[in-house]
Amino acid sequence: MEPTLLKPTLYTATGALLGGRCACGHVFFPMQTYGCEVCGRHGADLQPMTLTGCGRLLSSTVVHLHADKARTAPFAIGKVALDEGPVVRTLLVDPDREIAPGTRMVSRIVPIGDSTVDLRFALED
Repeated sequence: MEPTLLKPTLYTATGALLGGRCACGHVFFPMQTYGCEVCGRHGADLQPMTLTGCGRLLSSTVVHLHADKARTAPFAIGKVALDEGPVVRTLLVDPDREIAPGTRMVSRIVPIGDSTVDLRFALED
């Protein structure tokens, strides 16, 4: 049985992110059609674009206590500047490892339950 992606509108089973590009050249994530945040174009001027999921860590922190008691802690959150331009806030694979800003990161699909997987970022191999 194929695992179920937790957020299939945001990424693929290979870890590629589903973003977009405006006719003006601006690249964004996630894909949207409301209007380019740089030039305001919309509709057909905004086209889907697959983003590699590679970039550099800007910052990270470890959450030790979450307001939602059902949320297992600790977990690490990071801001990653993708090579294509967008900055994403994401969960990191290893909450116990300190990662310096500027470190190369890559998206990974990881299991989060019996039959569900989700996207996280890890150190680039």
